[in-house]
Amino acid sequence: MKNFKQYRLLQNGLFIMASSTGGYLLSLTGMSIAWMVGTLIMAGILSFWQPQWFQMKENNKGVHPYWRYIGQAIIGIELGQKMNMSVIAIFENNAVIITVMLLFSIILSLLCGIVLWRFSKADILTSLFSTTPGGISAMPSIAEEVGANTVTVSLVQMLRIFLVVGTVPILASSSLSADNSVNFSAAGVSPITSILEWGSASWTAVLILGSGAGYLLGKKIKLPAPWLVGGMIGVSSVQMLGSFIHGNTFLAWWPHWFIVLAQVFIGSSIGSKLNKKMFIGSKNIILLGSMTSAGMISAMAVCAWGVSEFTQIPFVTALLAFAPGGVAEMATASAALHAGSDFVVAVQVMRLISIFILLPPFFRLLNRQVVTKAPSQKIF
Repeated sequence: MKNFKQYRLLQNGLFIMASSTGGYLLSLTGMSIAWMVGTLIMAGILSFWQPQWFQMKENNKGVHPYWRYIGQAIIGIELGQKMNMSVIAIFENNAVIITVMLLFSIILSLLCGIVLWRFSKADILTSLFSTTPGGISAMPSIAEEVGANTVTVSLVQMLRIFLVVGTVPILASSSLSADNSVNFSAAGVSPITSILEWGSASWTAVLILGSGAGYLLGKKIKLPAPWLVGGMIGVSSVQMLGSFIHGNTFLAWWPHWFIVLAQVFIGSSIGSKLNKKMFIGSKNIILLGSMTSAGMISAMAVCAWGVSEFTQIPFVTALLAFAPGGVAEMATASAALHAGSDFVVAVQVMRLISIFILLPPFFRLLNRQVVTKAPSQKIF
């Protein structure tokens, strides 16, 4: 058993290093989010190709989840150091339009689910869970509890994440030069240093402990992505408490390559889940899933542009906040692009909480209404 764990660790390490070459090559273009996008693409290619040294016969679920957790924890600590009260003011000033945008994104996902159901062999419950932007890790597990087809849900969710991560950060990065107000909400002003000293190293250790405590709390109250969201809350609390007691802000040792590592871990984790079995007999699902996902991304991009025109929220921040991706992926992109990370995470978490609370009961109710009708009848 010990030898097997060591083999898996070595196998995961080789896969991540090989995948990171894609991130390195793309980083030569100067793109801020290149390490995650490039690693994601290379990991997807390697996972689909399945070379001999990466054949996980015992567990065909990609690299071990703890690599993703490490990446999320790093991003959580990064964002926690940037958290301030400005995000509350932003919500107060733009509460109506943020609420409308969140509701619109949920309604749009429901319409995409209905399209998938009508023009594929997937049942209504599976279709709705497939198009709901709740995350690749959360939605399949929730879908399984209510009897939906988790393979289809995972496939469509994965396709959307691939499209979001592969397009939204690139669009955001290309918009940075035209967006002069990207640094709203004090993004990129966290008290950090790249010089390793006793004081900065000690404070970094304290922040890591705060991240761990936040994770435990987040897991207990079932926050989405507890390593990221809970860790961010824990680090933010420790940072503010330390500043209150000491009177000054402590400096943490936080070099830029930490963020690069987080991007590599998260990108390789997503890409490693891609495999040939997911595509067997799913041609129609893949086509419709890609089309609905592309439509959802395009619609939210247009809406983000509208929000940026009528509010003080920069387009890059609005795009990442309302994009139908996961919390970790959009938080990683916002950290790399120095956008309003706190706002992005807050909006993404609000949408996830709304989805987790409201939609599963609604899906079950809708499914019961559908199955009571004749198989040839549609309720839409």
